Amino acid sequence: MTFSVIQLLGGLSYATTLFLMAAGLTLIFGVTRIVNFAHGSFFMLGALFTAHWVTNWFPAWGESAPLYLLAIVLGAACAAAAGALAEFFLLRRMAGAPELYQLVATFGLTLAMHDAMQWAFGVDEVFAPRFPGLKGAVQIGEDFFPVYQLVMIVLGPLVWLGLHLLLKHSLFGRRLRAATHDRHMLAALGVNPKPLMLGAVVLGCALAGLGGALQLPREPAHLQMDMNVIVETFVVVVTGGLGSIGGAFVAALLIGMVHAFGISVFPQATLVLVFLTMAVVLVFRPQGLFGLSLSSLEVSREAAQKFRGLRLGPVPTAAIVLVFVLLAGLAWLGGPYWQTLAADALILMIFGISLQSMMALGGLISFGHAAFFGLGAYGAALSHSLWGASLPVALAAGCAAALLVAAMFGAAVVRSAGVYLAMLSLALAQVVWASATQWVSLTGGDNGLIGLTLVGDEGRPLFYALLVALALLSVFALRLLGRSVMGAALQALRDAPLRAAASGLSVGWLKYRVFVESAVLAGLAGGLFAAHKGAVFPSVAAVATSVDALLVVLLGGVHQLWGAVAGSALLSYAGAELGRDVTYWRGLLGVFIMVIMVAAPSGLLSLLNRLRGSGRRAVSSGGAG
Repeated sequence: MTFSVIQLLGGLSYATTLFLMAAGLTLIFGVTRIVNFAHGSFFMLGALFTAHWVTNWFPAWGESAPLYLLAIVLGAACAAAAGALAEFFLLRRMAGAPELYQLVATFGLTLAMHDAMQWAFGVDEVFAPRFPGLKGAVQIGEDFFPVYQLVMIVLGPLVWLGLHLLLKHSLFGRRLRAATHDRHMLAALGVNPKPLMLGAVVLGCALAGLGGALQLPREPAHLQMDMNVIVETFVVVVTGGLGSIGGAFVAALLIGMVHAFGISVFPQATLVLVFLTMAVVLVFRPQGLFGLSLSSLEVSREAAQKFRGLRLGPVPTAAIVLVFVLLAGLAWLGGPYWQTLAADALILMIFGISLQSMMALGGLISFGHAAFFGLGAYGAALSHSLWGASLPVALAAGCAAALLVAAMFGAAVVRSAGVYLAMLSLALAQVVWASATQWVSLTGGDNGLIGLTLVGDEGRPLFYALLVALALLSVFALRLLGRSVMGAALQALRDAPLRAAASGLSVGWLKYRVFVESAVLAGLAGGLFAAHKGAVFPSVAAVATSVDALLVVLLGGVHQLWGAVAGSALLSYAGAELGRDVTYWRGLLGVFIMVIMVAAPSGLLSLLNRLRGSGRRAVSSGGAG
C-alpha cells in the first residue's frame, strides 16, 4: 500500500510539469492555431537560464528561498521574452498556414534555439542547488517522499485555477476565448487579434519556462531537455483535446499515472505504455478526450493544387533523367565520400517520396513516418542476422514488417485527420522507437544491430546502381499514381472530402490504401538504409528521422514531382558540408528552414517556377514596350 501511495504521488508530481507545458501549448494553439513544436525549447531555456543564474552567475541566490524563487520567475520571464520574439518574427507569419508547414517551421526554430543556447550556456550539464527549505522528505509508512515534489503536486491545481479565472473573469481572457472560437469575427468587431496572439504566446512560453525552471531541484539542466519533454507534451495535449485547458489537465494526470505505475509494473515498456495510451484514446475519440469533433474544427487547408511535375520549358523528362543519372555517376567517380553522400541522398529521396505520395495526393499528414522506415530497417537487419537472409530477402522482410504494422494501424488512420493524424502517427513512431530502445534482447537497445554484411565491398557498385534505379522508379511510380484514376480520386478527397464522400467515393478505403502503400515504400527505404550502413540503431525510428522526410518533401515542394529529389540532395549536401566546417550548422539549417517555410512554403521548385514565370512576363512586357 505504501509503495502504491509513493507511486501515486510521484505520478501527480510529474503531471504538474506536463500540465505546465501542455497548458502553454494549448493556449498558443487555441489563439494562433499553430502547433508549436519549439515549445520544448522554451522549457529548456527557462531551466538553463535559472540554473546558470543560481549556480554560476549569482550562487548566493541559491541559498535564499525568496531569491531562488525570484530566479525561477526570471527564467520564466526569459522564456516569455524569447516567445515574444518568436511570435513577431515567425509565428504570426505562419498563421493560417497548413499545420504541417507550421510544425516544420517551428522545428526549424527548435534547431536555431538549441544552437543559440549551446553558444550561450555551453554543452555541460548544470546541477542547480536544492530549493532552500524544501530539501527534506516526509515519511509515508516505511518510505520517504520529497517535500519539494509535494509542493509541485499542489502547484498544478493552483495553475489550473489561475488560468481558469484568467480566461473566465478577465477582459483579456474573454477576448482570448473569443479569438479561439472565431478570430476573424473578433477582428470585425474592432478588436485587433495581433496583441491577443502575442499575449497568448508570451503566456504559453512563460508557463513552459516556469515548468523548466521548476524541474531544477529534481534534475540537472542540459541541452536534451527540449526533445525529452516536447513529445510527451504533445501526447498530453492531443489526448486531452487540442484547445482544451481542462482536457490538458485531465490528460496530464492520466499520462502522469501511466508513467509512474508503468515504471514499477512494466519498467522495460514504460515509454511504449505512454504512447499506447494516447493511441487508444485517439482510436476511440479521434478528437481527444475533451476536444471538438473533427468536423467542427477550423482546419487550415492548402489551396487546391493539381499534382504536377516540374516544368522546365522545352526540357523533356528524359533529359532530366539523363542529368540525374550523370550526376549519380559523377558522385560514384568522386570517391568514397561522395559515394556515401550520394547513397544517403538516394535513400532519403525514396523515403521522402513515400511520404510525398500520401501528402500530395491524399492530403494525409504524418509526423511519424519514421515508424515504417525503422520497421523496414530492423526487419531487414534481423532477417539477415538471425536467419542469414540475402539482400533481396532482407528487403522483402523489411517491407513485410512495414506492411503488417501499417495494415493494422491503418484502421485508426482512416478515422483521423489533420493534427490528430500527425500526432497519432507520431505515437506509433515513438512506440517503435521505444520498443527498439528497450527490447534489448532482440534489437540490442542503444548498442544496435551492427556488423551487417548485406552488401560486401565487391557488391557496392551494383548496390549503388540499384539505389539509382529504385529512386527513379519511385519517382515514376508517383507520377503514374498521380495520373491514375486512384490518384484523381485521392486528390478529390484531399480538396473536398465531404463532396468526395457524397459522390460515392470510398473515402476510408482510399486513405487506407495510400497509407499502406506509402508505408511499404518507407519500409523499403529503411531496408536499403540497413544494407548501406551495415548497422541499425533505434534512432532510425526517432522524431528526427520523421522530420528529415518532412524536410525533404517540403523543401523541394510537396506538389512537385521532382520535389523529393531536390529536397534530398539539398538536405544531404547541406548537412554534410555544414557539419564539417560549421560548429552551429544545425542552427543555420533551422534558420534556413524557417525562411523557406515563410517565403516559399510550396517549396524551392515552386519558387523557381514562379521566378521563371515572372521573368517571362518581364521579357514579354519589355518586348511589347
